[in-house]
Amino acid sequence: MSNIFIISGPSGVGEDSVIEGLRKHFAIERVITSTTRKPRAGESQGNPYYFISKEEFERKIAQDELAEYAQEYNDNFYGVTKDELERVEKSGNVGIWKIEYKGVITAKNKFPDIKSIYIAAPSLEALRGRILKRDPSVSEEYLNERMEYTKEWMKNEDIYDYKVVNEEGELENTIEKVAKIITDNL
Repeated sequence: MSNIFIISGPSGVGEDSVIEGLRKHFAIERVITSTTRKPRAGESQGNPYYFISKEEFERKIAQDELAEYAQEYNDNFYGVTKDELERVEKSGNVGIWKIEYKGVITAKNKFPDIKSIYIAAPSLEALRGRILKRDPSVSEEYLNERMEYTKEWMKNEDIYDYKVVNEEGELENTIEKVAKIITDNL
């Protein structure tokens, strides 16, 4: 799995923007996560998830078809199948696996050589602002939940091989730093 890299960070930190920016540097093949959550507006099967039923997900767990999975804060399951990792590995492109920190712990235990990059916000306040900018209608309850969840990520920063802070207004710089990490490890 030397061509697959984990990119991970709390909601609102900009991982998707970083991943999209990496397309200027590499042919990217995203590892597509399966989830039991419902698609949002603009999402479709395989973009950005494989949307499956809870029953189907539980069948995959029972049949040991998943490389990693977790039940998340929203009570939905998220996980990556072994077949999906094999598909990305065989693509010959740079594989990007976007997962949350619990998934990183599992992935690093199963695949110790896989490199993981933590994308961090400059501060909790900056992250809060980004979430509000993205969707001004979010509830205070949702925001507080996200901030508590982000604190859990911050407690687990040491599980990552690399940490890159996505400073406000410095997306291009962040992309360059992540691209260098990938280049140095290919």
